[in-house]
Amino acid sequence: MSESIKWRYPLLLLIGIGVSNLGAWIYLIALNLIVLDMTGSVLAVSLLYIMIPIATVFTNFRSGSFIDRLNRRNLMIYLDLLRAVIIFMLPFTDSIIIIYMLVFIINIGSAIFEPAAMVYMTELIPKEDRQRFNAMRNFINSSGFILVPSIAGILLFIGSPAMAILANGLALLISAFVIVMLPSIKVQQAGDVEKVTFKVLFADWKTVLSFSRSNLHIAWIYCLFSGIIVFMTALDSLEAAFATGVLLLSESGYGFLVSIAGLGIIVGSLINTLFADRLKISLMMSTGAFFTPVGYLIFGYSGNFMWASIGFFTLTFALSFANTGFYTFYQNSVPTGIMGRFSSVFGILEAMMIILFTAATGVLSEVYDIRIVYIIGSFLFLILGLAINIFIMGGQRQDAYRQENS
Repeated sequence: MSESIKWRYPLLLLIGIGVSNLGAWIYLIALNLIVLDMTGSVLAVSLLYIMIPIATVFTNFRSGSFIDRLNRRNLMIYLDLLRAVIIFMLPFTDSIIIIYMLVFIINIGSAIFEPAAMVYMTELIPKEDRQRFNAMRNFINSSGFILVPSIAGILLFIGSPAMAILANGLALLISAFVIVMLPSIKVQQAGDVEKVTFKVLFADWKTVLSFSRSNLHIAWIYCLFSGIIVFMTALDSLEAAFATGVLLLSESGYGFLVSIAGLGIIVGSLINTLFADRLKISLMMSTGAFFTPVGYLIFGYSGNFMWASIGFFTLTFALSFANTGFYTFYQNSVPTGIMGRFSSVFGILEAMMIILFTAATGVLSEVYDIRIVYIIGSFLFLILGLAINIFIMGGQRQDAYRQENS
């Protein structure tokens, strides 16, 4: 089989996910502007971000059971179409309550789509190509850091936030069309959606817990890497206030700082893609988990734009290695037959911790100096990174980190 034919479906999947991700970034920027214009409240905008983990908690109790029993490709198509229809409704809504309700439904769709896409891409991509695919996926997703401000700026200049939101709806339609061209993979576990009762849900949770007890190393690594997302979300919620209030950067200066962060993850993803056959999964995960919080610490201690840029570039460059290594480890370690349920069960814990930590950092930054809160959070993040290194290098389940070269 030629290389071009072999990568035809993976590239189509990357295009579908990439277009959808690009539209989501534009949609988020535009929606922030609409809600801020309607309410004049920063808190009202913050609620948009808190609704994401709340939707995850609300959904994940049962979504994994459906994901593991349904045709994943068809589910992804329906979710793209559903979200597109709801997004097309947003610009024509003048009630903030209805906007929140629609956004909550969109977030529910996203909370189901992401684990379904993970299972589907694991089944579609051969084991020996997963590391390169994950690196390419990181590269495409991270390109949003660079492209989105420019595209959103153009759309807002020639049109309005409503036009930018409609662009996301169009992106989801394009994503659905691309996914239609992908092969339908037969679901290994038989079961009908109507048979997913509370008894079945309870049995599914027992299945995940049983697998976790039998594979403690995998479960611990998954939980610890979820902690990375928790700390990043909490610290990122202080990012804009820190950059403008402490470092005294202008809005354009902060925008340029975000672009540098995007450049870091793009460079890291390119290196991961080019040297996928040579980079060890365990090394990528351990170094990424350590240097990501180091980047946050550099930013926390920075006193000018240059050191802030170095911190941002360091953390996103390291994050690209951590993400690629972790996704590959996860796909190689968890059977696809329970992958939807596994990610959903642990996703509830992750979402609850995101809500708790983000709220805590917000409250503490109101009481104490924001730099102190940011630095303490970064040090705790670094301790987590060291714990991840200890677990990875502990000698257990080294087969899970083995990469099969293509």
